[in-house]
Amino acid sequence: MPWTIERKHDHVVVVTMNTNKVNAQNPTFFADLHAAFDRLETEFNECAVVLTGTGKVFSAGLDLDHHFAMYARRNLREIDDWFAAYRATNLRLFTYPRPTVAAINGHAYAGGFITAIDCDYRIATQGALQFALNEVPIGIPMPAVYCEIIKYAIGTQAASEFTLFGQVYDLEAASRMGVVQKTVASDQLLDAAVAWAAHVTPDCYPAYAFSKRALQATTMAAIDSAARLDLDFLSRGMSDPRSLRANARRYRELKGREITWPLPA
Repeated sequence: MPWTIERKHDHVVVVTMNTNKVNAQNPTFFADLHAAFDRLETEFNECAVVLTGTGKVFSAGLDLDHHFAMYARRNLREIDDWFAAYRATNLRLFTYPRPTVAAINGHAYAGGFITAIDCDYRIATQGALQFALNEVPIGIPMPAVYCEIIKYAIGTQAASEFTLFGQVYDLEAASRMGVVQKTVASDQLLDAAVAWAAHVTPDCYPAYAFSKRALQATTMAAIDSAARLDLDFLSRGMSDPRSLRANARRYRELKGREITWPLPA
């Protein structure tokens, strides 16, 4: 089902991710994101965007069944091509020239955490939410492009802690570390996010777009510089036999079942 787009204010729309139950990120999720933003650019160009999920999860991050099997095939060209598409989805959201607010309805893990911090502002529902960049403990190298986005969103010190150690943080800790800027009761989440997004009126969008681009300029320059690092080493790290063994171990722990793909001898 395509993501829903609903106008909630004269210049704010709510985009609801609904690719699957936990918005696990796979090629269908990426296609849904691009389809939604194609519509935003053509039908709702005068609108700010509130991005949210459904149920108890904002997004669970990469679809492990799809991606671990791909890494295990150890086809570097396949991984590089996949990452180029994945990178494009995040950069499209990160650089979108309209106000973007993440209305974080539930847990945000790994790639789902990145989706949240791609947005300009983040409001979360109060409760037992969890936040984690758990790529490293799962055996997935954090792409250099995302390291730059993480540093931009929450600062270098918090980015290092989240990225290198992959711990799970509760809402209080995530707020303290800059991941979440505001918390509200669950029944107020969308109203609060829409109200924040509406602060900037459409006649100020040219100023907003330029200022956002200027704020992100050094980060985008760093992303361009880091592209070579991702191109040269990322697929090798993802397909390293030690990484694949870590993938399998964590898959068994998280899913409670055996992997369905072969590991290198």
